[in-house]
Formats: sequence, structure tokens, C-alpha cells
Amino acid sequence: MYALRSIVFSAVVAGFAVGAAITVIQQFGTVPLILKAEVYEKTAQHVHGTEPSPSADGAVHDHSASSHTEHEHAAHEHAAEAWEPREGLERNAYTAGANVLTAIGFALILASLFAIQSGEGDEAISWHEGLVWGLAGFTVFTLAPGLGLPPELPGMPAAPLVSRQVWWILAALSTAGGLSLIFLRQTIAAAIAGLILILLPHLVGAPELENVETSVPASLSHQFVVAVTLTSLVFWSMLGGLSSIAFAYFDRPTS
Repeated sequence: MYALRSIVFSAVVAGFAVGAAITVIQQFGTVPLILKAEVYEKTAQHVHGTEPSPSADGAVHDHSASSHTEHEHAAHEHAAEAWEPREGLERNAYTAGANVLTAIGFALILASLFAIQSGEGDEAISWHEGLVWGLAGFTVFTLAPGLGLPPELPGMPAAPLVSRQVWWILAALSTAGGLSLIFLRQTIAAAIAGLILILLPHLVGAPELENVETSVPASLSHQFVVAVTLTSLVFWSMLGGLSSIAFAYFDRPTS
């Protein structure tokens, strides 16, 4: 029960701090890029939705007037189904909440690992050990999956969601297992097996589309990938360090 209290308290404290910090960082890094991409996405949707289309006889007919009521009805149905928060404070609040919950969830995993590690010895978990665990989390959940499925901006076409999710999970699990074999077993055979396991999902290949057509500039997409990767690096570095410090504080024996 005492160990559980230490895990939960440290995860909540570190998660709130890291989630709030990352929300601020995103306002200057990824959010402006997303807003730019949404402009391109909405422009492309408007062009494709109003552009006259050729008929079977070769003539060009403008269907915008004749089907205005139908399109308007469909738009209302789509708006009702695809709810999204309003721009500004509401959107930022939902983003902050998601960041905090995500940070707490990952901090629970890290704190559980700290509890297992501290149970095997008498020494408390140091902040640099937490940083190493955080960098491992960055490798497992961001770096390895991102090599096959880089972060995507709005308006970017992508392979079917289910296939991407399956590959992402495979990449994360394979990387976690491979790192465990390399750094925890510390034998040549385990290191070779771990390396093969890490490379396995990339040898299989991530699902991707054959023809990619988008109005989003390639330079903007590249900036977004770099911004997301760096933000994730900061996220995991902070989460590993702060989780270890918080766990060491709450795990102290009380008289």
C-alpha cells in the first residue's frame, strides 16, 4: 500500500507539471504549424467542393446551385457528428487536459518501474536514472514509431487507421523488448536478439499510400515532424527526471 501511494502521488505531481509545461511549449512550436495546415486543408476542401465537374458527355456542369440544399444538409449532419472544441480558450483547455492525463499515465508506468528497481536495492532512484528511463520512453513511443509513421498535419493523406495503429503498437513493443534485452540482460546473444527485435517492424515496413496528393507544403510538414519530435524529447526528459525526483520524495520512510 505504501509503494502504491508513492507511485500514484509521484505520477500525479510529475504529470501535472510536465503536462502544463508541454502545453505552453506547444503554443510556440506545434500549434502554429497545425493552424497553418488547417488553412490549407480548408482551402482544398472548399476548392474541391465548389469546382465544376465534367459530365459523361464532356460538358462541364456547375452543380453548386442545384445541389445547394443537399450539400447544406450534409454539412449540418457532418458538423453534428464531428464535434470539435472552439478555437481559443476552449481548444487550449482540452489540449492541456489531454497533455496532463497523458503525462500522468506515462508517469504511472515510470513510477512503477522505479518501485520495482528500488525494491531490488536500498538506494533511492536518482534524477539521472529517471532521465535515462525517460529517454528510453522517448525511443519506444516516439523515435522508433516515428521512423515509419512520422507525425502528420491536418490535410495529410495517410494509410488506413487500423493498419497504422497495428504497426505503431508493433514498433513500440518491439523497441521496448529489444532495449530490455540489450540493457537489462547485457549479454552478446541478448544484444543481437534485441537489435533484431528493434529492426523487425522496420523490415516489415509501415503502411503507406502509393500516391500522396496534398495541398500542405512539404516544408511545413518537415517543420512539424521536427517540432513534434523535439517536443516529445522535452516531454520524456522532463517526465523521467521529475517522476524520479517525486518518487524518491514520496518513497522516503516516515517515522
